[in-house]
Amino acid sequence: MNAQQLILSLVLATMVFAVALDLKLADFQRVAQAPRAIFAGLFPQFVLLPVGTWLLTLAVDLPPNIEAAMLLVAACPGGNLSNFVTHFGRGNTALSVSLTACASVIAVVAMPFNFGWMIANNPATATWLIDLKIDPTEIWISVVGILAIPMALGLLCAHRLPTLTQRIKKPLANFSLVALLLFIVAGLIAKRQLLTLGLLPTFGLVVAHNAVGLLLGYLSSVAMRMRVPERRAIMIEVGMQNSGLALGIIAVQFNSDLGMVTIASLWGIWHIVSGLSCASFWRWRDARSGGAAQPASSGAPM
Repeated sequence: MNAQQLILSLVLATMVFAVALDLKLADFQRVAQAPRAIFAGLFPQFVLLPVGTWLLTLAVDLPPNIEAAMLLVAACPGGNLSNFVTHFGRGNTALSVSLTACASVIAVVAMPFNFGWMIANNPATATWLIDLKIDPTEIWISVVGILAIPMALGLLCAHRLPTLTQRIKKPLANFSLVALLLFIVAGLIAKRQLLTLGLLPTFGLVVAHNAVGLLLGYLSSVAMRMRVPERRAIMIEVGMQNSGLALGIIAVQFNSDLGMVTIASLWGIWHIVSGLSCASFWRWRDARSGGAAQPASSGAPM
């Protein structure tokens, strides 16, 4: 690991640590109150979307780095931005927060596991890793280390040092996000001439991939007979992946591969557009129907 990758690893660890600082016991206590809703949100996020993406990469003929990026994004948990979008779209914000909290903890194991087995069991990406002299097991161990250690330290700090946690969590989150974005932007600028090649087809792929995530979230919530506010929260949670985490891992493990960075970056932009578009449509529809959905802060369902 060179100096740049070491710095990026520390930035990524700081980001995970800051996420852990923001997790609250009440977010996890809601799991017992709404097990069906939590299952409806986590199952498509950690099973249906990853497996569906893996099957898709087997069925289509794409460059291996593009397929690897799709698998990585699909393995990522939802991000905190989904909570804001759910609130804006008058979904169940409490459920959204609980799903994000649970996903952040589960992802410590599920994300490296899913990404590891998918990339190793896709002939194109497996061969690509061999050409790069990258061992999938090393990726798994590295990602677990980057996620598990700062997550555990963050949870411990939040529990033992609540006053300090309140003072540092926002500055740490802002610092890690800005630092990561600066590294990514610098890399994109350095490769800007190559970036424009094939950008439109790649963007179309990201739009379709994101639509699959949103659809899986919707279908899962309908299958579990969720109410409208819960359907919205689950749909957004599954459709808005933590692409910032994916970008950090790409920088650390894949030396900021251009194709992978492009996929993850476009995901980061598009899932905000698609999420806010869904939320805006829901608000417009509620206004026309006289506010059919329950308040965004409504409690978790049974």
